[in-house]
Amino acid sequence: MLAITIEQEQLTEAVTQFAARHAPIDKTRASLDSIAAGELPTWWEEFTAHGFHAVHLPEEAGGQGGTLTDTACVIEAASAALLPGPLLSTVSAGAVACLADESAATLLSDLAGGVTAAVVLPEDSGVRAIPDGGGWRLTGSIDSTLGLIAAQRILLAVHAEDGNELWFGLSAGPDIAVEQQRGTDLSTDVGVLVLDSYPVTVDQRISGIETERARCVVAALTACASAGTVRKGVETAVNYIRTREQFGKPVGSFQALQHKAAVLLVNAELASASAWDAVRAIDESIEQHRLAAASAALMAVCAGPDLMLDALLMFGAIGYTWEHDTHLYWRRATSLAASLGPSPRWAREAGELSRTLKRSTAITLGDDVESEFRAGLVKTLDQAMELRNETPTDDRRAPGLAYGSQRNLLADAGLVAPHLPAPWGVGATPVQQVIITEEFDKRPDLVRPSLNIAEWILPTILDSGTDSQRERFAWPMLRGTERWCQLFSEPGAGSDLASLTTRAAKVDGGWLVNGHKIWTSSAHVAQFGAMLARTDPDASKHGGISYFLVDMSSPGIEISPIKQASGHFDFNEVFLTDVFIPDDMLVGEPGQGWDLAVATMAVERTAIGNYVNLDRSEALRRVADADGPDHDTVLQALGGIEAHTTAIKAMVLRETLRLVQGQGPGPTSSIAKYAMVLLLRRASTATLSLTGRLAMLEDSDPPVISPYFDMPSELIGGGTAEIQLTIIASMILGLPRK
Repeated sequence: MLAITIEQEQLTEAVTQFAARHAPIDKTRASLDSIAAGELPTWWEEFTAHGFHAVHLPEEAGGQGGTLTDTACVIEAASAALLPGPLLSTVSAGAVACLADESAATLLSDLAGGVTAAVVLPEDSGVRAIPDGGGWRLTGSIDSTLGLIAAQRILLAVHAEDGNELWFGLSAGPDIAVEQQRGTDLSTDVGVLVLDSYPVTVDQRISGIETERARCVVAALTACASAGTVRKGVETAVNYIRTREQFGKPVGSFQALQHKAAVLLVNAELASASAWDAVRAIDESIEQHRLAAASAALMAVCAGPDLMLDALLMFGAIGYTWEHDTHLYWRRATSLAASLGPSPRWAREAGELSRTLKRSTAITLGDDVESEFRAGLVKTLDQAMELRNETPTDDRRAPGLAYGSQRNLLADAGLVAPHLPAPWGVGATPVQQVIITEEFDKRPDLVRPSLNIAEWILPTILDSGTDSQRERFAWPMLRGTERWCQLFSEPGAGSDLASLTTRAAKVDGGWLVNGHKIWTSSAHVAQFGAMLARTDPDASKHGGISYFLVDMSSPGIEISPIKQASGHFDFNEVFLTDVFIPDDMLVGEPGQGWDLAVATMAVERTAIGNYVNLDRSEALRRVADADGPDHDTVLQALGGIEAHTTAIKAMVLRETLRLVQGQGPGPTSSIAKYAMVLLLRRASTATLSLTGRLAMLEDSDPPVISPYFDMPSELIGGGTAEIQLTIIASMILGLPRK
């Protein structure tokens, strides 16, 4: 759900409970005809008395004075409960009216008092305003509009003679011809409006509304409604397959359905994250808000019908029956998508914006937050700017591997891995980590150091290693002078690490290791590695594994680089023949290796989720800069990729904010990992299909084949997509194992 603060969670729960008491779905079904006719639900007065509809309206108008993000939680919860009536249209009208100057004061007071409303954007309005004395006459019609029949106020955009838009607040009445239509969404009315020389006065004009901002607000709130609809679809489908049995087993234990449910959850989370991001962007520049709104339209609204269809199909034939409630949500998702117009419009807009703009994920805490910490940080980073790293990176994809004087200063200050405890880090709180990111972002020429694979190994050494291990290895890792690899996977035990066969036999003073590792990233350049080996063959599958630190120059280690399809050598086979590992290179106790490895992999998946900051659209962006017959198609593809990227960024940002507020970590890392898989495939498919003959060349400008052939290493790294889906299904969705 959208809520990330305790107060928002409480608000969401209050709306959910209200809907359960007053508008269970069986009562909604019984009142479908009256809903379509625009009759207000019997509970509307009590609902508005609670102020749910006016959370975002200013206190001076009678509202609650909350944020639009707070109201977004109301919309999302109401949609998840299939709360019928004109809530979305009324809230949207109020949010747009909040953009106006004092001319909207009366309208806002009416809305705070429980009056229903609808808003009509310029692209949905064919109404023209002709000056008439001191006022205007309105003539024309508007497209099908949700909530119009129930609306007592209509916030209408019309087209003036000079090409600009004017906004008017109209009161519903017998002199306004509103025609009821048969809507797709059975829980909301829909209608059209026809005006024939309808007179309006200066007092009815609402001024100060920025049309682009209004459009973003409507798209964002619609995305929240769609996200709530999809969330409910996922929940009901997963609950069904968790208990439904076939062949004597819950169908949720079948891998195909587990993976389908996991993919559905990932896409639902992307929808929620993008909707939340579009709402929070109301306080940002209009360009940032437009990009966020277009992304939400694509990821939450336009994607909604297909996501709900996938949820419906998980029920089998029963989900397609009229009596089953899922089709009501499917209808709502379909109607919401239609209300924002054709999807290419949003993809084109996102693509055009992303040619020169990236969605910002900056969190502005203010200089007065942790001011002493920030002051010390600023001083250190400014000192680092005066230094350089004498040893450059050997991988253009990883500029943070460079080391030298600059990195030494940052390491000594605890800023290479600030979340670690002192003296290796500064024990940075989530708030302090946000400040550190903020200050690094202010200095784009100061490359933030990377631990690379050591990022996943160092916490294990610090948490479970000896004092001598910490002192020996932590500082070279932090200063970047020693590279590490991870010797986990084996030819017969890739993702199933517990099946490994590498043996470590106890000998005098240490262990003698024999085995074969594969897919070991960076082994050919690493000085040390973290290795799993079986030390007790008679113990349980998970209980006989130990965790060792290995000097990669030890006698008996043979490294054989694996040439990839790209021509690169990122992976290696490592053969270990009677390799002696001293006792002081064992981490923890014998038999604790599995638990240590699980902790390492958890860190790994979190790190991989952060790769979204890499640019996946360079080639398409370059192609979009040139005119051609496929220019519009390129823009739309670019927009789709940027929308997906923005949703993942928002997902990670939401998790950061939750941590800043003191909440525990959620399942974001696992979900973001698979979301990245979807993004990589989407970006590569679009790039190959739209760059034409460039894909015939190993070296091209812009590069096409090089990043494409590097992609499998990213798709496999941290666990295959299938393994990740299984983790999501079992650990997050709680689906039964076989």
